[in-house]
Parts: sequence; C-alpha cells; structure tokens
Amino acid sequence: MTGPGDPPEGTPNGAPGGGEDEYRSVVFDESFVRAARLQEFSADERLGEHHAPAVKTRRAWMRLGGSRQAILLVLLIVLAFGTAVYMGIRHPYKTPEPPRVQPLRSAVVPLAPSGEVPGGTPEDLFAHSPAANYRIGAAGVNLPTVSRTDHFSDGQIVSALTIAKDYLVRSSLDPTALTGGSVRPLRLLLDTGQLDQFDRSLAHPEDNGRNAATGWLVRFDPKQTRLADRNVRVNGTLSAAELSPDALEVTADYTFVYAVRPAPGAQRAAAGQDVGQATPGAASLVTVRREMHFRLGRDDLTDHRLEVLQSSLQAGPLACSSRSADALHPLFAGQHAGSDRPAGTDPYARDRANPSLCGQLAPSAEPKPAHPIR
Repeated sequence: MTGPGDPPEGTPNGAPGGGEDEYRSVVFDESFVRAARLQEFSADERLGEHHAPAVKTRRAWMRLGGSRQAILLVLLIVLAFGTAVYMGIRHPYKTPEPPRVQPLRSAVVPLAPSGEVPGGTPEDLFAHSPAANYRIGAAGVNLPTVSRTDHFSDGQIVSALTIAKDYLVRSSLDPTALTGGSVRPLRLLLDTGQLDQFDRSLAHPEDNGRNAATGWLVRFDPKQTRLADRNVRVNGTLSAAELSPDALEVTADYTFVYAVRPAPGAQRAAAGQDVGQATPGAASLVTVRREMHFRLGRDDLTDHRLEVLQSSLQAGPLACSSRSADALHPLFAGQHAGSDRPAGTDPYARDRANPSLCGQLAPSAEPKPAHPIR
C-alpha cells in the first residue's frame, strides 16, 4: 500500500520513497512564512552605493527652463529691433534726396515793327501771313515719335510729352488765361515747389528774369487788347530726352499767331505814346515764339505735373519800351514803333538777372494785307 503523498501509479521510475522526501528539509511551515519580513530593494540599492544616477535631479530654477528660453528670445528680438532702428538712423549710406525744384528763369524780348502794323480782317491777315498753313489751336501741338531710353519706357516719355503739351495749351491757347482771367488750370500743372514763384509773378510781376508773368504764360492786357479771333495758329516741335536716371527734360519750341484788336478805350492809352493812332475796327496779328524747357521726375509723371526751368519769349509787334513783365502790349493796325529804342543797360546793376532787350520784327514775318490800309 502506498503512502498518502504517493501518486496512484506509485513513485516515478520505481524510486523508493517518492520525490517528496528530497525537498522535505526546505519546506517552511505556515508559522515561519507568516513571521518572515519581506523587503524589496530600490533600483539604486540593487545597483550599489558607487553607481551615479543616469538622470540628475532637477532643481526648482531648472524646472523653469522653458520660461527662461522664452524671455531670452524676447530679449534677442528687442535687441535686434533696436539695432535695426539705430542703423537706419545712423546709416552712413543714406538714400540720396531728390533734386530740389529750380526756380524759373525767363526772358521776354519785344520785337519792334519796321513800319506801320498791317491791318485787316483776321481771315485775310492769316491767309497772307507765314502762318497761313499753321494748324489751329491744340491740333498744332503734336507729339513726336518716341523711343525708350535707358531708364524710361515709351509710355513714360509719352506721358511727359502729354503733360508738356497740356501746359502749352493752357498757357498759350486758353482764351481765359490769354485775356487775364483765371489761371487755376495752368497752376495745377506746376510742381508744388514752383507755386510760390508763380503766384508772386502774377501778383507782383517784375522784369528781373524770375518774376515776370509772361515767363509763365502768354497774356494780353485786357484793358487794351481783345482777341479778334480765338482760332490761334500754332506750329512748332516737342522733344524729350533723359536728363538723369530719375528725370526727363522736355523741350518745346513753338510759334503762336494771334489776331487782336484794340479794346474800348485803348485808343487814348495809345495816343499818349509816339506810336500813332490805331485803325478803327481793323485787326492785326501778334506773333509769339516760345522756347521752353521742362523737367519731369518720376513723381511728376504720376501727379501730372512739371517744372518750368527756362522760358524765352519773343513777341511782336511791340514797342521796345513796352513793359512786358505783367502782360504783352502789342501795337495795333496802323501804329508804328516810332523812335522808340531799347533802354540803356547798366552792367553794374546786379539786381537785374537779365537786361531789357529789344529786337526788330522782320518784314517777312508781317502779313501782306489784301487791301492797303488807308
């Protein structure tokens, strides 16, 4: 009979006593197990006292590393911004300033007739004058063929020429401006840097080469002169050239021919001069040649403005003593220049930018009336 711990089939391999007797000495009873004290060592304790931890303990100030990085980044941005502002103010290579607006330089030369001023109807006078084939009004101010330059396109050059044409039309052909009326449309075409000079020239004209009203526009004294025909004959040329990488120069050389007659009451004013009496009811021609130089920067092309740099005007028939700073005072049909001669010029007077000049109107420039004046 087998023991209580033997399996029913008996001890394996016929071993006497079974396998239980071999481990009987290491089996602990229940009281020993309950009395045993269990202790589990930490990782550091199991590794030993001489082992250095792989991760160091983070102190409180190190746990704020993310905030410190943010503060440091903000400080760097502020420093970079301050440096950029400082360098912008103290940069040794400053952007060059645009050229200053130059004042207008002008000259007005009266042309005295060689004899009596021819008279007649405007149609007859124009038909028998050198202006017979001139175009009428703005149609006579034509834009030339253009080609691009190194720094300006075709369109920019056309814009410059168009602005210059507008100036010529408003200053030489507008009946309101010609007879002493409003000049606001003309003023709007000027660079703002020349507006003070323009206003001063029209309010207080002086024959000093800078402040003559006739340097800016063709203007007749409305108290003495009336337009006999508003169809002004025009002929001339426009041209454009690159003045600098940022500016264009437009040159205009035009001849304008006007038909005029005395205004009511002008006879008495003429009688006080040694120029003879005007023929009643007859018209006469006044020829004005204007040579002008304009400057247009890139901003002027956008704003539709220009600078008038130089203006040279020759007009006749006028008496040499005719004051032409404020307006043109032409001689009318039947009048003559008489013994009038240019005023003396003092080379020591430095207050005048240009001396008074006077020329003679060539006989070929005067119309040949169909009917002689009686």
